[in-house]
Amino acid sequence: MEVLLADILAARRRIAPHIVRTPLIHSPRLSDVLEADVWLKPEQWQLTGSFKIRGALNKMMQLADDERRRGVITASAGNHAQGVALAARLLGLSALLVTPESTPQTKLDGIRQYGATVVQHGVNYDEAEVYAEHLAQESGRVFIHAFEDPAIVAGQGTVGLEMFEDVPRLDAVLVPAGGGGLITGIGVAARAVCPTTAVVGVQSEASPAWHAAFEANEVVDVEYGETWAEGLLGAIGRTNFTLARKVVDRIELVTESELKVAMRWALERHHWVLEGSGAVGLASALRGGREVWQGQRLAIVLTGGNLDTARLKSLLE
Repeated sequence: MEVLLADILAARRRIAPHIVRTPLIHSPRLSDVLEADVWLKPEQWQLTGSFKIRGALNKMMQLADDERRRGVITASAGNHAQGVALAARLLGLSALLVTPESTPQTKLDGIRQYGATVVQHGVNYDEAEVYAEHLAQESGRVFIHAFEDPAIVAGQGTVGLEMFEDVPRLDAVLVPAGGGGLITGIGVAARAVCPTTAVVGVQSEASPAWHAAFEANEVVDVEYGETWAEGLLGAIGRTNFTLARKVVDRIELVTESELKVAMRWALERHHWVLEGSGAVGLASALRGGREVWQGQRLAIVLTGGNLDTARLKSLLE
């Protein structure tokens, strides 16, 4: 897979009228805790509650007319499906979304409000993806991959482009790592605009596919556990991994306990509701503390806020 800064710039021009250009917000409270200059990128402010609309819209706006008439299908843990659903509504396309049976209700409601059809299948994203590809072959719909597609990566890379426009020099960025579209997209932008910036991916210990792959220098099988960061749960693609090795410096893991602490911190200090997947970068920053980040200019990408009410209640208790 090859994605260049020019692809990200083109994606930004393409999707700009339809997305929220989220600011990079300086956090005095977190800066005091870490004794650093810390900025937060609140992608939970997108209409769908996550950054995923960027890649989905960029990909779907490039479909040929005959592909648009056939309609689209995708597999998703929830946020990508919402992005595809909104993009389909904006473009007047038919959309069928396959999600795992464990997808939170708030994400299912978000998908349906845009008029898309939802099918739940499988215990995790990987099983949902296999079923979605099967349905695509049966129905003739165009399959939109959640992360292993240059157009998706370029769309997600617009997050990084905006960050460096707001703060041209950053020592490090902390980015949630799931399928790999966001971490590779931001990595491409960083290498082109500010090569000295350390691009650090973060995921839960319950889904350590990226961490294990970086350790082994190849994609390997891992065991998955229950996690509040269900949006990051699942395997990674080999083409995304090859690109990531060129543009990502390292991958860090956080525990479920650290993840919940970060979600509560965001709620109490900034009054922001974050889902688990969206808070892993914040969890990593808080765990590292001033010993790791003192004196640095750090940006943290907050990727989503689609937390259902049951989990929010549990978090508060």
